[in-house]
Amino acid sequence: MTGRLEVVDLIQRMIRNECVNDGSSESGHERRSVDLLRSELEGSGVDFEVYEPSPGRASLVGRIEGSDPDAPSLCWLGHTDVVPANPDAWSRDPFGGELIDGEVWGRGAVDMLNITASMAVAFDRLARSGFRPKGTLVLAAVADEEALGSHGAGWLAEHETDAVKCDYLITESGGIPLEGPAGRRLPVMVGEKGSCWCRLRIHGEAGHASQPLRTDNALVTAAAVVGRLAAFRPTAQIHGAWRRFIEGMGWPAEIERLLLDPKAIEELLEFMPDLGMARQAHACTHLTMAPTILHGGTKINVIPDTVDLEVDIRTLPGQSEGEVRSLVAEAIGPELWPKVEILFMIDDPATSSPVDTPLWTAMERVSEGFHPGAPLVPFFSVGATDARFFRRLGTTAYGYGMFSEKLSFEQFAVMFHGDDERVDVESLEMSASMFEHLGREFLG
Repeated sequence: MTGRLEVVDLIQRMIRNECVNDGSSESGHERRSVDLLRSELEGSGVDFEVYEPSPGRASLVGRIEGSDPDAPSLCWLGHTDVVPANPDAWSRDPFGGELIDGEVWGRGAVDMLNITASMAVAFDRLARSGFRPKGTLVLAAVADEEALGSHGAGWLAEHETDAVKCDYLITESGGIPLEGPAGRRLPVMVGEKGSCWCRLRIHGEAGHASQPLRTDNALVTAAAVVGRLAAFRPTAQIHGAWRRFIEGMGWPAEIERLLLDPKAIEELLEFMPDLGMARQAHACTHLTMAPTILHGGTKINVIPDTVDLEVDIRTLPGQSEGEVRSLVAEAIGPELWPKVEILFMIDDPATSSPVDTPLWTAMERVSEGFHPGAPLVPFFSVGATDARFFRRLGTTAYGYGMFSEKLSFEQFAVMFHGDDERVDVESLEMSASMFEHLGREFLG
């Protein structure tokens, strides 16, 4: 792998592998892309290990060992699974991997096969060049990021810690040019919200549906609960990662003041013309509750006595399960709360990494060669990535890549799990080149 067409070819084939993860243990089939990557990387002088905790749910790990045991190690972490796609909503075949007008189309082109392919190409270039770093470089292409990571990074961090443990790590969700009044900035994901998913079991009393008067219908109560959760507005919290991002963007002093004031930001968000930015700013500064799945009823002529409502709750740094319980009770209200039983499904707290690190400094130096004069700014992700597993092992983890000006920050944001996902060829090669330069710059 030596030229731009190789990274394009690689991502096209990964898209066509259709490693769709619908959340079930039988989905994903990431072994397809692991076999592809292993065959492409063979002959580079690096030994690769395949880890497969469940049939088909495979991850690939390769290491270029460092010469100095005291030097910092670096892991490039990419996932190979993608979310489902509805072909009827796409302009192109979501698994065709077509190259159209300088863009590769397909599910995963942005999330995150672009970065996984670029990392693999950069790793291969370094290995075949005879690169002998002071610190160890690890390449990990993992399964199951689009669900819970229990077949991929989470499993590796728990069961094969020595294979992937590192001082520093880079994964997805950063490096997309963001324009502002003070010029271009390159956001780097330094932290992410937590997930505190729960099931609200709403109780009532069964009865005959032909006589609904004064019945205790659990479905009717559930409808009221959904409305209250949707209307609930918890107080904004201005945490450190959000503050660093706002202060780094160079916006006018009055706008900066409003975005850093937990009371003023509420009114600002209501009138912000860019809906995408308003949603992002809101999610970055608030605990969010999104009712997403409702199950209930047994028969059309039976008043349901139990309904289950699943709620996607995302927490900010420092927020606990106990605080979530209190806020859910506050949202639902004292008259309905006695009918509600809360069952927590996942409690995965928020994580973050510092920015005053040698890797951050190296990233700044390398980035200057691609976007001169554009400083890095810390950014906080409102979704989850595999970085959280490694932060809990003591690793400093960032989300970063390198992208051209051909697709805006807003366009990229819409394409994550959206329709007509695509990435331009220039960005693919920029990312591959950036990772190669960063490996040399940071690991020596």
